Amino acid sequence: MKKITNTIAGAFALGCMTLPATAQDDTIKVGVLHSLSGTMAISETTLKDTMLMLIDQQNEKGGVMGKQLEAVVVDPASDWPLFAEKARELLTVHEVDVIFGNWTSVSRKSVLPVIEELNGLLFYPVQYEGEESSKNVFYTGAAPNQQAIPATDYFLEELGVEKFALLGTDYVYPRTTNKILEQYLKDNGIPAEDIFVNYTPFGHSDWSKIVSDVVALGADGKKVGVISTINGDANIGFYKELAAAGISADDIPVVAFSVGEEELSGLDTTNLVGHLAAWNYFQSADSEANEEFIAAWKARMGEDRVTNDPMEAHYIGFNMWVNAVEAAGTTDVDAVREAMYGQEFPNLTGGTAVMLPNHHLAKPVLIGEIQDDGQFDIISQTEEVPGDAWTDFLPESAVLKSDWQELGCGMYNTQTSTCVQIQSNY
Repeated sequence: MKKITNTIAGAFALGCMTLPATAQDDTIKVGVLHSLSGTMAISETTLKDTMLMLIDQQNEKGGVMGKQLEAVVVDPASDWPLFAEKARELLTVHEVDVIFGNWTSVSRKSVLPVIEELNGLLFYPVQYEGEESSKNVFYTGAAPNQQAIPATDYFLEELGVEKFALLGTDYVYPRTTNKILEQYLKDNGIPAEDIFVNYTPFGHSDWSKIVSDVVALGADGKKVGVISTINGDANIGFYKELAAAGISADDIPVVAFSVGEEELSGLDTTNLVGHLAAWNYFQSADSEANEEFIAAWKARMGEDRVTNDPMEAHYIGFNMWVNAVEAAGTTDVDAVREAMYGQEFPNLTGGTAVMLPNHHLAKPVLIGEIQDDGQFDIISQTEEVPGDAWTDFLPESAVLKSDWQELGCGMYNTQTSTCVQIQSNY
């Protein structure tokens, strides 16, 4: 036993040693920055597993520029300041060539100054509030015009919702998204008094009062709908309280922007059938590419593991990055950035993703209805919609344009024809 233990210890020590320069030159390091513990682990651990699968698949194809990819995984533990520390560690200690990571916008904004200071490259795979444009970030998740606005239109036009409860976790993504949606609803004739907004902390568990407030909103007989920007494991308590209150999708429909197949896999969906989610991908999408992706995922992780939208975003972003590196002939951030513009790659819903000069993708918008097996029946799907960094529904943002390819600016004011240097934060 002592001999075996010493052998393991020796192997571990060798594994932790710094590789010789020649060995290091034969690998390209890919940073993986996702929470593996804490409240966001329910969503982010899957994205870490996705990245490891994509990296292994690429290595089986011969790597990139003849070099093998090496994953460097860190755990920022759902601690927003720690995200910044771990990003700095990836860039300065591990010297990674690119980072794939983050879920919440507060974690991304924590990382942003580090990435910009050190000229790193981040691929961010989750739907977000927009109102940001960095030359060091490619936003492969949905902007509001690719998720929140179409979902609201569906409530207004298809379900006849007259009163809106905007329920979110208390951080930048829900607050900014709801600021946009409040203005959009008012522009569409919904009075301010018919819009109920509520925020709860990460990990919130007692939903009884909030659910009763939502029910009371419809006391006058008007149709109520919930737009949910609740994140992480707080969703479990929210949906359980809805079921306990006997609320069905026919009574008060919920459309969620942060609940996908992964989150539903931990819930009893019996009483959630009919509620909705808006994404750019669902596992139930019917395409040959999706069948192959699902088969590879289940073969690696087990038959009970599901796929979801942010996984597809990493799939698209990673493959675009690989192609951009090959096209540039280097992992140099500036060269790769230039090679990213116009990159195209088949998405998993049967169309083609295109990287735009504003660092956003053109993506289809899908609305899915929860089924009793935890999957989604796709009830609405658009053609590819170009992502918009700056919303058209806030006057201070409507005049802004992001174009890093031609203008070299993420906040170009179209009225003054000047590049604004200070980011907007709401």
